[in-house]
Amino acid sequence: MRITDLKCAVIGDNPVVRIVTDEGISGYGQIEQYKPYMKWHVLHLKDALIGQDPTNVERVMLRIRQRGGYKPWGSAVSAIEMALWDVAGKAAGLPVYKLLGGKVRDRVRVYNGAVRFPMNGYTPEDYAENMAKMKASPEGFTIIKQGIGFHSPMRTEVPNFFYGEVEAAPYHGALVRGLLTEQGLKHVIACVEAMKDVLGDEVGLALDCGPGWTVPDAIRLAKALEPLNIMWLEDLITGDYTPYVHADVYREVTASTSTPIHTGEQIYLRHNFKDLIERHAVNIIGPDPCDIGGIAELKWVAEYADLHGILIAPHGTGNGLLGLAALVQVCATLPANFIAFEYPVGKPEWWYDIVEGLPNPIVKDGFIEVWDRPGMGVDLIPEKASAYLKEEDKDFFD
Repeated sequence: MRITDLKCAVIGDNPVVRIVTDEGISGYGQIEQYKPYMKWHVLHLKDALIGQDPTNVERVMLRIRQRGGYKPWGSAVSAIEMALWDVAGKAAGLPVYKLLGGKVRDRVRVYNGAVRFPMNGYTPEDYAENMAKMKASPEGFTIIKQGIGFHSPMRTEVPNFFYGEVEAAPYHGALVRGLLTEQGLKHVIACVEAMKDVLGDEVGLALDCGPGWTVPDAIRLAKALEPLNIMWLEDLITGDYTPYVHADVYREVTASTSTPIHTGEQIYLRHNFKDLIERHAVNIIGPDPCDIGGIAELKWVAEYADLHGILIAPHGTGNGLLGLAALVQVCATLPANFIAFEYPVGKPEWWYDIVEGLPNPIVKDGFIEVWDRPGMGVDLIPEKASAYLKEEDKDFFD
């Protein structure tokens, strides 16, 4: 089997990769909906793939892996990797999890991720109201994550929140950081307490925090929340689109508290998780298969983290329905350090009409049953998806 073409179309806002082979098998990969501009990067890698055997996934990846980087620049390489696994699974007539060593669990836990309800404000009462809606969502999530601090409009909507300057950011993830005022820190804590009052001990609460916190504030927050048994504090120091790790700084925060500290969604390749894991700089890592370099890379990092007593809760909020399939396949194979992955949804809603292979409902009681269809198990339906292709992409399924 040989690769004869590499195509990329932006469907909705998600760039979708299609690997075409000389045996009539196609494989698909998907990039986060926030990155429609990545199409050119995917197509830039085309010449390196033509003529290669797609079932030799690692051999093909060695030809392009050096062309990626920290989020968002690892997305093109990651999507191609997932499309290669999709081809390999279809060619073998097996679900991808079988090619990754087999599943160790029949269902995978997810947390809310892209399932969110609009906030009516940023007071403790507003957070409590929002959390009540989240708790009642039909997916029955056993873990719910909410944004606070610098990963929320608190920095602009809460008066006297911090001592820094707020400027309009040209790109998502542009770093705003600074020392919180006493009022600001008390406000964050009060909002978390209000959410925990709603959830009790029935549903775990995870907090997306930044980045943007200073070390003293991160430590104060983590220690103040210790009695609440928070699942984790995410991206306090770096994260999102930050192109570096600061493992030594994270370690200072992690060593100071029993509240679990989490980061890693922006990191590309195992090499850039090395310091976080070997220095025990965090308690939980959260790689995204659409940024780390694909699902095999994520599995390798999960296993290495497990050797060091570090947990994993993969990121994935914007990965779409093909990305959801990839997360289900790889998370079925992860060691016991796996907690849950961040649940992506189809946006716009018509995405659910142009794919096949998803269960209905997808999530039951906070879990997804691992399916056994060949490849990733979720495929585009060309006849239906074609209606949403832009004129420049009309030959995507040819």
